[in-house]
Amino acid sequence: MQKKVKVKPNSKQQKIEEQSDGSLNVHLKSPPVDGKANEELIKLLAEKFNVPKSHIKIKLGATSRQKLVEIDTDI
Repeated sequence: MQKKVKVKPNSKQQKIEEQSDGSLNVHLKSPPVDGKANEELIKLLAEKFNVPKSHIKIKLGATSRQKLVEIDTDI
C-alpha cells in the first residue's frame, strides 16, 4: 500500500490526520534534522498500521515535507 504523506515537523503534539483523498497529514514533534523527523514518521505509521518499522519505506521525498510512503501490510 502506498500513501501520500504531508509532514509538519516541530509540532506541539504527534498526530495523524487522514484526508478524504486517502492521504495523511502527520504532525511530528521532531525537527527535520539528521533524519529524526523521518524516524519519528516511520515509528508513528508502524503503530497506526500495526506493522513492524521495517515494513515501512519512504519511497519519495526523504528530504521534503511531501512524501510517498510504502507500507507492506502482508505479514
